[in-house]
Amino acid sequence: MTQTTGTPADEAHEVDLAITGMTCASCSARIEKKLGTLDGVDAVVNLATERATVRYAGAVTVQDLLETVRRTGYGAEVVAGDSEAESGAAPADAADRAATAARHHQVARVDVLRRRAVVAAVLTLPVVVLAMWPGLEVPYEPWVQLALATPVVLWAGWPFHRAAATNARHGASTMDTLVSLGVLAAYLSSVVVVLRGTAATGMTGDGAHLWFESATVVTTFLLVGRWMEARATDRTRDSLRGLLTLGAKEASVLREDPATGATTERRVPVDSLVVGDRFVVRPGEKVATDGLVVEGRSAVDTALVTGESVPVEVAPDSEVTGGTVNTTGRLVVEATRVGAETTLAGIARLVEKAQTSKAPVQRLADRISAVFVPIVLVLATATFAGWWWVSGDPTRALEVAIAVLVIACPCALGLATPTALLVGTGRGARLGILIKGADVLEDTRRIDAVVLDKTGTVTTGRMTLVDVATAGRLPKDQALRAAAAVESGSEHPVAAAILDAARARALDVPRTTAFEALPGSGARATVKDTEVTVGRADLFDEVPREIAQPTVEGTTVWVGWEGRARATLTVADTVRAGSARAVSDLGDAGLPAYLLTGDHERAALAVAREVGIPASRVVADVRPEDKHRMVSDLQARGTVVAMVGDGVNDAAALAQADLGIAMGSGTDVAADAADIVLLRAELPAVVDAIALSRATLRTIRQNLGWAFGYNIAAIPLAMAGLLNPMIAGAAMAMSSVLVVTNSLRLRTWSRRS
Repeated sequence: MTQTTGTPADEAHEVDLAITGMTCASCSARIEKKLGTLDGVDAVVNLATERATVRYAGAVTVQDLLETVRRTGYGAEVVAGDSEAESGAAPADAADRAATAARHHQVARVDVLRRRAVVAAVLTLPVVVLAMWPGLEVPYEPWVQLALATPVVLWAGWPFHRAAATNARHGASTMDTLVSLGVLAAYLSSVVVVLRGTAATGMTGDGAHLWFESATVVTTFLLVGRWMEARATDRTRDSLRGLLTLGAKEASVLREDPATGATTERRVPVDSLVVGDRFVVRPGEKVATDGLVVEGRSAVDTALVTGESVPVEVAPDSEVTGGTVNTTGRLVVEATRVGAETTLAGIARLVEKAQTSKAPVQRLADRISAVFVPIVLVLATATFAGWWWVSGDPTRALEVAIAVLVIACPCALGLATPTALLVGTGRGARLGILIKGADVLEDTRRIDAVVLDKTGTVTTGRMTLVDVATAGRLPKDQALRAAAAVESGSEHPVAAAILDAARARALDVPRTTAFEALPGSGARATVKDTEVTVGRADLFDEVPREIAQPTVEGTTVWVGWEGRARATLTVADTVRAGSARAVSDLGDAGLPAYLLTGDHERAALAVAREVGIPASRVVADVRPEDKHRMVSDLQARGTVVAMVGDGVNDAAALAQADLGIAMGSGTDVAADAADIVLLRAELPAVVDAIALSRATLRTIRQNLGWAFGYNIAAIPLAMAGLLNPMIAGAAMAMSSVLVVTNSLRLRTWSRRS
């Protein structure tokens, strides 16, 4: 065993491990338990991300952790942590290699599950037809069923059998154990019947019943469910990769020629920037990295980081964040943080941390099967011994014992979750709600508070003209027409809102000449021989008292000519239709709403008043790490939190929350980090999503209750030798039909039905 050296024995470390081979929540719990037996080790294993975050101290080494996981029956590799220095690899290189390897592993796993599921479905269909079609006669039918079922059970179902064997070697049992035993019992008993030549054909033939259809149907449905889960997990992992692509790829760095002393621009990759480099950011370009403005004035769109809809005015000595967009003037920025130290990289780390630390949801079937499987094994063994002792016929005893295992085979159980999830998510898709997996449903049941991002969630996220006020007798349309003429030469979002308003009112916007941008202040241009100015109030020599102070909440600009302000135009991010009703519905459901925003407090309180959120539940002027921290603080106080957002700045909070809900009108990163994505850009969809998720979870619970109830009732009959194979087969089919029918009720679900 390799030991680490050079660190104090009591120093705490943290390492991320990539775990392979997990199939259910029992696997992650077992790894956590095994790692926790080591002195000074605290581990959190996440099934969805296949990651383990391990904190360790004392004499324990990374190699100890890896070997413990491997002895438990799973694969483990270091993703990032203290161990990279020990291996001599650069942290970034090691992390890149680990991330690439994990990506390839996940892609391969999804492809393998898809192939197995497709092959199993194609071969299972004729087996079911042959077994269930009354009066259907096919030459050598038992042998045909055997030929079709064998690859389904032994090849397509191999992941279940392999997982069951691994669990058995470590004295554990899971859903895989139950599936493997049931499938193999049904298959092997049928093989014996075929080899003896005593098989019945169709549903009315005399002879021993074949159970090939049970073995193949269970295998096929569970494979389809695993494939769907693997695809959802793969899409979730894309959030970090998408986040890191949002930054600039190149920068125009200013370099001084040693020979001539002249300064020139050179395009270089962002990765080559170092602290102290100065680079140019032109209008429309992204800021390459976090830095300090040393030259120029402009408005920077910071929605990527703060979510604020109005660009922020920057000047020399202003801080700017990598990935934000320069909208107007030319800037020269000095790099202050690069690489892994930037704000964008920090957001990525927060998302990854939150996803890894989120407690895995224990699947209901796994919890029950942990007790159910050992009980079935004990009962089957007791049945065999009892019948042998009573009848003296070991063959009859074996048949009854196999009947116990076969009747315990979870046909309806295999359908319970996939069918309800399929119908529920299908209904959600029709309503513009994308639910990412069965785990999400259980999260919706527990939440007791909803945190709402403001910009793009409660509001539209777009600037709109909300008020025009004029001095004297100047018509409002004339003031708007003059302002729109000047702003037609600007790319600022406030200018775009004014121009859109003029076009919406079908105003004739005159052409201008001599346009001049005033970075950080406004713009001016000549309109019909008159110089018109639009911008801050201090651009004018005289501002009439009636328009000196804005009367409407939002961003206000003044328009005037000849040194006198003539009107004000106010633009604002307007509240979405239905937001107030949604907040009210959340309150009726016992879910208090909090408003969280990077915008200033005055704007936040105005929106809160409009939608009915108390000021005590409004938090403004927050950065991404503050959003993440607020969600964490609520959770620390015992609150189960749902977070609703739409921007990159919300990604870490969405991942940290017990339930993350992303507005589909927002960024792909937010959608990938969330558990539920809303394709409808309206807040009432949040209420629908929670209600539909809870309805789907109720259906799954009903299905599982019926499936296990059927087994509990049928097993004693099987043990008594009272179950005729045909009756048992019909009962199993009816159990599955009931489960599917119950799931199909979700097709017509409505929140007010």
